[in-house]
This record gives sequence, C-alpha cells and structure tokens, in this order.
Amino acid sequence: MNNIILLFACLLLGMLLRLTNRIPDNSHNALNAFIIHISLPALIILQIHGVTLRPQLLLSIAMPWVMFALGVGFFWLLSARLELSRGTTGALMLAGGLANTSFVGLPMIEAFFGASSMATGILIDQLGTYLVLSTLGIAVAAIYSSGSNSSGAVLKRIAGFPPLLALIAAFALMPFEFPGYVTDALKRLGDTLAPLALVSVGLQLRFDQTRGIKTALAFGLGFKLLLAPAVLTLLYLSLVRTSDDVARVTLFEAAMGPQIGGAIVAIQHGLNPPLVSLMVGVGITLSFITLPIWSQLLHQL
Repeated sequence: MNNIILLFACLLLGMLLRLTNRIPDNSHNALNAFIIHISLPALIILQIHGVTLRPQLLLSIAMPWVMFALGVGFFWLLSARLELSRGTTGALMLAGGLANTSFVGLPMIEAFFGASSMATGILIDQLGTYLVLSTLGIAVAAIYSSGSNSSGAVLKRIAGFPPLLALIAAFALMPFEFPGYVTDALKRLGDTLAPLALVSVGLQLRFDQTRGIKTALAFGLGFKLLLAPAVLTLLYLSLVRTSDDVARVTLFEAAMGPQIGGAIVAIQHGLNPPLVSLMVGVGITLSFITLPIWSQLLHQL
C-alpha cells in the first residue's frame, strides 16, 4: 500500500510544481532522459539478475507480448475508423498496450494473492512488459513519431535503446554475483524510476486539455482496463487451468493500468503527451476500482 500512496503523492507533486511555476515548463524532458538512461536500466539489471527461469512460466511471460499485439491491432483498426492522427494512434498503442506490471502490479499481487506470487509478477514484468517496451514498443514509437520511420532508423532506435542494452547486459551478468555495493547502487537508482516518472507525468497532466481527446481516452482506457484482460482471460481459459494461481496472477497483471515506462517513451517521441498523461493518471486511478473486481472474477473461475 505504501507504493500506491507514493505513486499518487508523486503525481500530485508534479501537478503542484507545474501549477506553482516552481520549475521550468520543459523540466519533464530532463526527468524523462534520466529515467530512460539511468533509472530503468538500473532496475532491469537488478531485477533480471535475481530471476529464476522456469518453463511452466512461459505462458505468463508471453502475456504482455500477446496483449501488446492485441493493442496494436485494435488501435490500428480504431485509428482507421475514427481517422486518428499518427501521434494519437501511437500514444494509444503504447499507453493502452502495456500494463503497469511492476509499481502497481507487484503491490496488488501481494495484496490479492500473497507475497509468494510476486515472483511470477517479476518475471512477467521483466521478461514480458519491459522486453516488449524495449523492442516492439520502441519500434511503434519510432514508426508513429514525426521522425524517420524507415526500417533502418527503427532498428537503430531499438538497438540503441538503453533499457534493451541493460537487458542484454543483465543476461550476460547472470552467472556472476554482484558485490553488495553494486546491488545497493542499482537498487537506489532503480527506486527513482516510479517517483520521477509520476512527477514527470504530473507536470504534463492537464485536465483542461481534454478537447479532442476524450473519445481516444475512453477507448484507450476501455481497452486497457476491460477489453484486453477479458480477451486474454478467454484465451488463457482455453490453454491453462485457471485454478492455477500462476494463471490467475498472469491475468490479474493484464488488468493493471497503463505502464509508466511506455508512457515516458511515448512522451519522449512526442506522441500526444496530453493523452498519454491522462491515460496514466486516470488509468491508474480507475484500476483501483477495476482490479478488485477482476480479482474476484478470477478467483471464481
């Protein structure tokens, strides 16, 4: 619960800093750069180093990949139907196709399924959500941003994406034991991700700038909080026994609000920042209403 309180406190602090003009208008750019180049890579190296891979968890790890693919397809069709801009379409794919499987997901797993189930959540987060963000996510961001979208440019952005480089380094370092001071340094740097990201989102969260994005916001949140987890539940019902807590935790993670990392990448690429900020702020808030309902449904299956 402390993590959840911290998330909302940082979101509010970002809004207050903007409203009181305490920091420059473009301060979120510096925060986002620190998150992408320092906080997120440190967290990935630390978390992956302690991961134990088990073949029976492959379906859990696959969930974020399937959900992102569903999101890309859904929002591509929606964009054609509603004639959405490229920036809005890319924003919806990143904010609506990736779940907050760590900073909201892990505390919620502990609350509804117990601490013993958090290992499943960590694997989903690191080998699923963050790996999707580092590959398919950055590809979507590159394609839908205003810059070059040639295959070479997209591959260059993926290859140079700091979290992906950190993921490769993390796997290479798995056989080696980290000294205590290295683990402590990585933890301290990784711990800055959620607070800084929420402050950055808060700096850009403007409820007075919903003109023209209300429909996109409604579809984005509807997909992320309701449609995507429902489709995945039906899919996984046909593949695994939902009496298994691993399956329940996997589907519960799918129902989380939008991922903060995906939102930061979308904002960095100029993909409709007002929409992305609202997706995160409103989505995380609404998830505290929808998640208990999903938990109840999954326990009854």
